[in-house]
Amino acid sequence: MRLGPTMTPMVKYLVIACAGAFLLQSLGDNRAMIQIFGLTPSAVLSKLFVWQIVTYLFLHGGFGHLFWNMIPLWMFGSELERYWGGKEFLRFFLITGIGAGLLSIAVQPFSPIPTIGASGAVYGILMAYGLMFPERMVYLYFLFPVKVKYFVTFLGVVTFYSALSSPGGPIAHMAHLGGMVFGFLYMKGLLSPSVVRQSYQRWKLQRMRKKFKVYDSQRREQKEKKDDFWIN
Repeated sequence: MRLGPTMTPMVKYLVIACAGAFLLQSLGDNRAMIQIFGLTPSAVLSKLFVWQIVTYLFLHGGFGHLFWNMIPLWMFGSELERYWGGKEFLRFFLITGIGAGLLSIAVQPFSPIPTIGASGAVYGILMAYGLMFPERMVYLYFLFPVKVKYFVTFLGVVTFYSALSSPGGPIAHMAHLGGMVFGFLYMKGLLSPSVVRQSYQRWKLQRMRKKFKVYDSQRREQKEKKDDFWIN
């Protein structure tokens, strides 16, 4: 009997990275690490500490925080990696984690309070798992069986309500919500490189058309003025 799935390679590397960062926090200057590598919106925007939108994912506020992030990363992430492969899973982890961080910055751009933890990416993983395996059963608190689709829906509603009711609380609910939103968008194909590239090309084409229309209208106006001059 197994408590959960066998840990896949990329999930294992991510767990080791988070555990290693937590060990450095415990042995070193935790406050300094959080200030430098945690996600502080004001520092990202004013000091251009752009690396923080990635590094904050690997820092945690305590063993319990680390443990409850690594458990779903292992249990749900391992199966996603088996379907996608290690590179695709890592891409998904980073996109949802970065997206969660960007949403936090957008909501509180001048906040001096750092956010840490892989929760945003983990919530994205839960969203992806719910979309891929909606009828599977999970045990809430290891006791109550519930279908994944209901579990993820409940989680999303609670996260959304928490983000609206306590945006300044100690838990970064907005990052959790951002992870789910970006996970949903990714699963629907709206964040794939090809789709983003096509959207960018369409935007460039529309911009060129607008410029051409402006240029064409200016030429017409000049021609009309010139014609009016000769007629008069």
